[in-house]
Amino acid sequence: MNNNGKPRIGVFICHCGTNIGGKVNVYEVADFASKLDNVAVAKEYRFMCSDPGQELIRQSIQEHNLNRVVVASCSPLMHEPTFRGVTSEGGLNPFYFQMTNIREHVSWVTKDPNKATKKAKALISAAVRRVALHDPLTKKEVPVRPEVLIVGGGIAGIHSALTYANSGKKVYLVEKEASIGGHMSTLDKTFPTLDCSACILTPKMSEVGKHPNIELLTWSEVEEISGYVGNFKARVRQKPRYVDVDACNGCGACWENCPTTITPIEKVIKKGETVIKTVEKEH
Repeated sequence: MNNNGKPRIGVFICHCGTNIGGKVNVYEVADFASKLDNVAVAKEYRFMCSDPGQELIRQSIQEHNLNRVVVASCSPLMHEPTFRGVTSEGGLNPFYFQMTNIREHVSWVTKDPNKATKKAKALISAAVRRVALHDPLTKKEVPVRPEVLIVGGGIAGIHSALTYANSGKKVYLVEKEASIGGHMSTLDKTFPTLDCSACILTPKMSEVGKHPNIELLTWSEVEEISGYVGNFKARVRQKPRYVDVDACNGCGACWENCPTTITPIEKVIKKGETVIKTVEKEH
């Protein structure tokens, strides 16, 4: 197979029944494509994505010693994987394939058949020029970290964290406030059923706090994200609490020696003998 040297391009144009053929003069477009630089063969077929249409491409690759393939048909979203597979089955690197959309981009949006045919020619010409510059690509596998980072501990973040954690994944739930719950924790009832907000939220908050697969990072913010899909790294800044979270049981005894004192007149925040901040209350 001639994968190197001068490009030998095969152009295959689909009628797509009447979706394309009812507006675009496919035969004229095929004749035009056959005369483009580096095009060794240009063929049209009523349904290029069908089994006979795919076989036509495979046979043409072998018979005409093609090293590039262009298919002019419908949306790449629908059939690009199909035609890449056919290109590979024909003995070529699947990335020596280029698809151009002459259905959604041409026949379905152009009233004048002459203008539609002209535009189809322009798109195919562009695809031919582009595929001539393609380099062979290879797929590879890289290790993926299964952990999940969720930013925001509102009801959406809580529910997402529990869903992932219950599926066996490690979850890091980052919340910028001192407690999870978000706006829902400030509500009395939820619309439209008027159910008790706390009755829905509180059990989920408790479950997040004790779930073995969830690491809860409250009073924290994400500062930096790096890496790539499947292997991200996140830098999280956790603000100081001045409390040993693991040792605290909420008894309140530490208030006797707390550096923050509250009086009816003012709130003074002190660290040792230094006053950090004083806020006078309104009278």
